[in-house]
Amino acid sequence: MSDGFTKLFAQMVASGREMARAFNPALEKWDPRALEKMIPTMSSDMMEMWFGRTFNREGLDAKTRLLLTIGALTVQGALAEPQLRLAVRHARQAGATQREIAETIWQMSMFGGLPAMQKALELAQSVFAEEDDA
Repeated sequence: MSDGFTKLFAQMVASGREMARAFNPALEKWDPRALEKMIPTMSSDMMEMWFGRTFNREGLDAKTRLLLTIGALTVQGALAEPQLRLAVRHARQAGATQREIAETIWQMSMFGGLPAMQKALELAQSVFAEEDDA
């Protein structure tokens, strides 16, 4: 690899780690190199796509990205229950209020249907209850 590419990749990884911390502080120590053993290009491709120059730089903040993710997962219905719970937790950590999360889910009722919206609201409420218990 050239020095220019190495420097660009390092900047991309730093940018990805910064966005990952905004999504969830527990991801601060996440090292994309751990994935390289399974799929050599996966980590760089993922970092570039999700956190790097493709969608990041002066774009949407972590809270907005997570609210969009919650909307998309709501439409998927029961197929995405674990992912929805995780996205709700991360959205709360990124500063989203319970009302913002609920409104995002309600908005999706016209796209995913009322059963998908109701299930997503139940899942979100269970995450909120876990917060209250903690």
